[in-house]
Amino acid sequence: MLTLSEEPHNKGSHDACPQHGHCLSLLPHCRCDSRENTGCCCCCCCCHCILCRFNLGHLIMWFFNRNGSSGFSASSTAEEVTRGIDASGLTAIVTGASSGLGCETTRVLALRGVHVIMGVRNMAAGRDVKDAIVKEIPAAKIDFMELDLSSLASVRKFASDFNSSGRPLNLLINNAGIMATPFMLSKDNIELQFATNHLGHFLLTSLLLDTMKKTARESDIEGRIVNVSSEFHRYPYYPEGIRFDKLNDQSGYKRFLAYGQSKLANVLHANELTRRFKEDGINITANSLHPGIIATNLFRHNVSLANDNPIRVFLKSLAGLVLKNVEQGAATTCYVALNPQVKGASGEYFSGCNVAAASSESRNAELAKKLWDFSMDLVQ
Repeated sequence: MLTLSEEPHNKGSHDACPQHGHCLSLLPHCRCDSRENTGCCCCCCCCHCILCRFNLGHLIMWFFNRNGSSGFSASSTAEEVTRGIDASGLTAIVTGASSGLGCETTRVLALRGVHVIMGVRNMAAGRDVKDAIVKEIPAAKIDFMELDLSSLASVRKFASDFNSSGRPLNLLINNAGIMATPFMLSKDNIELQFATNHLGHFLLTSLLLDTMKKTARESDIEGRIVNVSSEFHRYPYYPEGIRFDKLNDQSGYKRFLAYGQSKLANVLHANELTRRFKEDGINITANSLHPGIIATNLFRHNVSLANDNPIRVFLKSLAGLVLKNVEQGAATTCYVALNPQVKGASGEYFSGCNVAAASSESRNAELAKKLWDFSMDLVQ
């Protein structure tokens, strides 16, 4: 999930864009450090900044609510893309389910009859979400289990407990993630964004695959793995994609580029799973997606703009027009997880509830295989 940050640069004052020359004194600066790569420090010019993702085409599609070939668009909601679907009898795991997109994904899957197991770090928050959903949907089948994706030991315990429960598993929604954190190492001494966003989900998927295969075989129902990635997968560390040899290099760390690296890994992971499933004739699909840019907590980091500041008021109004709410943000995930239109589709990248073109790096089969082997070495 992407959220807009207005935290000013901490690398000095930049009053004008060196590329475009216009005054930036009234604009919030992005914090993605991309000026070191592009020579431009302002939000409207920065190729890694969220605002620049909204070109004229995006705005036209949004304002005119143009549907794609699926019949849905970026403004469709999770309830709309699953309307009329009876998913009773299916079981799903949703990671990061106690807030944001994971919470809404859980709610809508439960609304359609899915038995949802929430993977949550905070058990109290998980209980609150379950209680709120059951209050709204009395028939909802929801359980929650502790899962910290930054800890390989936690992932192993979660998977072991789930597999021992004897429950089937039809859907695995790898949703949890962190974004643009300062440099930190996980409990397993792995760069935190890579560890949480990719490696934890890689291990979780690997440990649950036998259960998914058994469920697909015995039920004759297609299993689906959904990796929530991001458009930031287009902006990883290196042109070749993953910093295999310098994963923990703090001196070269850029928080948004590290995020992009982890999101590229999500797409590569789904593609390599697809290759292996097809090779072995397994009735499970694996896809990745961009949920959209979500209008949540946009201004919490910027103390320089008062609540009544006209720039803040304008940006909030703009966000309401061009950014997604959580109900829309969870739509592509729910579409890929449940909609019958997606049956048989695997190794695809979705955005706005439609198939979209992923980056060239994400379609590199050799890179996907190298990442798989690299990840296997890390989790052993």
